[in-house]
Amino acid sequence: MKSWPWLRIGLLAGLLVAIGVAVTFRDRIDPVALEAWIAGFGITAPLVFVAVYALASVLFLPGMIMTLAGGALFGPVWGTLINLIGATLGATAAFLVARYLGADWVSRRLGGRLKELVNGVEAEGWRFVAFVRLVPLFPYNLLNYALGLTRIRLLAYALATFVFMAPGAFAYTYVGHAGRQAIAGGEAAIQTGLIALALLAAVAFLPRLVKRLRVPAEWLTVQELARELAGHSPPVVVDVRSVEEFTGELGHVDGALNLPLDQLANRLHELPKDRPLALVCHTDRRSRTAAKLLHAHGFRDIHIVRRGMTAWRAAERSRHDQD
Repeated sequence: MKSWPWLRIGLLAGLLVAIGVAVTFRDRIDPVALEAWIAGFGITAPLVFVAVYALASVLFLPGMIMTLAGGALFGPVWGTLINLIGATLGATAAFLVARYLGADWVSRRLGGRLKELVNGVEAEGWRFVAFVRLVPLFPYNLLNYALGLTRIRLLAYALATFVFMAPGAFAYTYVGHAGRQAIAGGEAAIQTGLIALALLAAVAFLPRLVKRLRVPAEWLTVQELARELAGHSPPVVVDVRSVEEFTGELGHVDGALNLPLDQLANRLHELPKDRPLALVCHTDRRSRTAAKLLHAHGFRDIHIVRRGMTAWRAAERSRHDQD
């Protein structure tokens, strides 16, 4: 019998025990004592803090305590950077642990609607990571492990985590800094506290803003579009390029309806609302704009063809070369 499965089982068991112990005793964590302990390391305190933050992320300990402590210890600017490094390293570690221990097992057993959901997350890639970091739909610690079970690229995951957690990290780091200023007293404490409240208000409004900016459509690869067009209920392909592009070098998908983006609002009556729509353009920029317009007018089953006709023609050339 191979040793690898047993190694993974052993690592999983050890991880679950460590998480169980950490969660059991997390209510006993004293933020003041934690700050004093880390501050005692002197010049190496930032490195110790980053390591502790990363470990806390892996063990499902509350990141809020760490973020507030980072602000109190290192100030709003350096504290934000140090908090982001610790949170990103912890998120990446949990991501890699989940990928090593369970990604293969999960991919073999996924099916039905759940498989479609995971495929959609993977197609979105860093965009999905960016969205859930700005709009925390799931707990931070659980999300790190869940995304490790997908095929999202590691570099894209880590970069999106670092960049798109920054607004929230800065706000809560500043709250930690404001708490330290309040303890010290003085007029500066009042000003710092008001800034902290303003930042928290901005972060609370951010999810609503992001949801409004998010494209209300699903993504389709050109391979998926080809399969759906060959099926029993094919989508209506809506090409939103100009007439010249539609008949130009890249051509168009057979049977596509040409509704240029600048004419789309006046020609909505030509589109059925009871069939899925697949939007295509040169890449996918105009398709995203078209998707927002269609959604605002009551269309719901909308799909955007990723990389548009550029990818469609590239896939055709690839199939031709193989033949």
